[in-house]
Amino acid sequence: MDLLTRMREICLALPETSERLSHGAPTWFVRGKTVFVTLHVEGHHDNRFPHLWCAAPSGAQGELIAEDPETFFRPPYVGHRGWLGVRLDREPDWAEIRELAIDAYRTVAPKRLVAELE
Repeated sequence: MDLLTRMREICLALPETSERLSHGAPTWFVRGKTVFVTLHVEGHHDNRFPHLWCAAPSGAQGELIAEDPETFFRPPYVGHRGWLGVRLDREPDWAEIRELAIDAYRTVAPKRLVAELE
């Protein structure tokens, strides 16, 4: 299964999500307006490898980068807001990617929708 198909399966399973291109990249939104994950299949700028940008809970970015700098990085444009970059070119752990996408969703979704996950 390719990266886009896997990410669609993960992100579109969450309540009230949709997908459309944003800045040329497949991006997933909550209620059509709030971004929670962007997929850069061919890479983006200096990061010439497939990767995600995900919203992340406070403090998660620094913790994950310190724990595994080969997988996680601070993405341009959104990294200053705590977003997390995730490399997908090194046999990603899809259970972990799913959890990161759910965490990204929880970070930006309204409380009522987050409660639907429980």
